[in-house]
Amino acid sequence: MEIRDKYFSEKTMFKRLKKVATDENLSNLSRALDYAKEKHKNEFRKQSKFNKNIKIPYIIHPLMMTCHAHALGIKDDKVLTVCMLHDICEDCDILPEDLPFDEDIIISIKRLTKNDFASTKDYYAEIERDSTAAIVKALDRVNNISTMSSAFTIEKEIEYIDETEKYVYPLFDKIKYDYEQYSDAIFVLKYHLVSLVETIKCLIEENKK
Repeated sequence: MEIRDKYFSEKTMFKRLKKVATDENLSNLSRALDYAKEKHKNEFRKQSKFNKNIKIPYIIHPLMMTCHAHALGIKDDKVLTVCMLHDICEDCDILPEDLPFDEDIIISIKRLTKNDFASTKDYYAEIERDSTAAIVKALDRVNNISTMSSAFTIEKEIEYIDETEKYVYPLFDKIKYDYEQYSDAIFVLKYHLVSLVETIKCLIEENKK
């Protein structure tokens, strides 16, 4: 069994998070796991540019984010639920107000839904107002940067890194100073993100030679 399948398979992560939800009485997370699994069932991540035959179920992305959050000590039911549902409106053509969850969860998901904002600047400004949306976006960006090289073109990688440095790094600082409940988690996430970004930038430069 490959190491990725052992730790990051849909079945393994789903089972782990269901146990977490039961053991820690996280009722919204439990419902979100089932809801996301149903809504994302026919969706897949961008195809690998190295092997076009690989089809990765989209649900892997929110499952990895939610496992990551919990492993960092974030055990808040709302945060873990929003991790599971953060792409549900954007990708599954569902209006936020139609989600069968509490209003505070819906508000955070709406802030994370890019379709509702005219510009990238406005999008991140809205996320900064919400501690849940902010930490979920941080987790989202770390996961996306971690996996983008297998699917993105060099041009798309450069664009994504530019956005990260312009908007996501300041978001991390906002979380560090204004949402102190996530200070430990954001230290680890920023260390991870900056390391990845600088490594990828070096590889891109090396590729130009």
